[in-house]
Amino acid sequence: MNKIVVTGCCGFIGSHVVDALLKKGYEVTGIDDLSMGNMDNMRDALSQGHFTFERCDVCDAQKTKELCRSADGIIHLAAYKIPRYSSALRTLTVNSFGTYNILEAAREGKAKVVFASTSDVYGKGAQIPFAEDGDSVLGASDINRWAYATSKRFDEHLGFAYIQEFGLPVVILRFFGSYGPRHHLSWWGGPQSVFISAFLKDEPVTIHGDGLQTRTFMYIADTVRGVLAALENEEADGEIINIGSETEVTILNLAKTIYRLMGKSGELPLEFVPYAAFKNRYEDVRRRVPDVSKAERLLGFKARVGLEEGLTRTIKWQRAAITSMDNLQTT
Repeated sequence: MNKIVVTGCCGFIGSHVVDALLKKGYEVTGIDDLSMGNMDNMRDALSQGHFTFERCDVCDAQKTKELCRSADGIIHLAAYKIPRYSSALRTLTVNSFGTYNILEAAREGKAKVVFASTSDVYGKGAQIPFAEDGDSVLGASDINRWAYATSKRFDEHLGFAYIQEFGLPVVILRFFGSYGPRHHLSWWGGPQSVFISAFLKDEPVTIHGDGLQTRTFMYIADTVRGVLAALENEEADGEIINIGSETEVTILNLAKTIYRLMGKSGELPLEFVPYAAFKNRYEDVRRRVPDVSKAERLLGFKARVGLEEGLTRTIKWQRAAITSMDNLQTT
């Protein structure tokens, strides 16, 4: 494969994937509608001759097909997240129609597709760690929170339908908590993003629920290695693969770790917000830990960057990013 299309290229994961592909010598076309992406993330890519940026909504079927026509592979990252950060309608339509358009474009051009699903599809499953062939336990349909998981689960079924009907090479990656430089500086970017910003401003950190819910977090360099391994390895074709770390941490301890790594001392400034305070009903997932044995077996992939090392790098980047933003606002 030489020509790769990356959707959601201006976003956090997408921009890092583009940089890694260019470094390896691929010819890359990046697609983004800039609704959440940032062109600043493309600064390095745009300076290289074998990168092309196209502003496009993946829900635009005709333009998406045109841009993907000559691709050997498509890495589909464009998506909307849990409606707590956006809208249920936008989440459902972009994630379903967008993925359908990408799969149709790939079918016509005979391209391989690697697309991002999410650990959220496991829902409230009790069997820890989450294995790719495990059950999904989602909440009620009138709870907006589950729109994201439902849309991604639909995408996965759609991917397998294209595998069965057309023999299309499709790989589905379920990401677990990616973080690092360029992540969004709001809840869209994850709890670590909000925590770092709050501590930089000496403001209290907001903890949803009791803070004892657990997650695993993977540094962006590891996430990107997983994406490229799936793209380049035929053993991944037709598979769902967890891409994550096995290091489980409570959200409360994540906040404490960030506080310490930032050189803060004294009592941790916290504000606990019960889920009942949300405008729409909200259900959380108590534990979220991946079984990563399949990624190791098929891709030889395992996380390398420890949580504290990754957070230290991220804090350094976010401190500089916020300082730069503050300077621009005062000039």
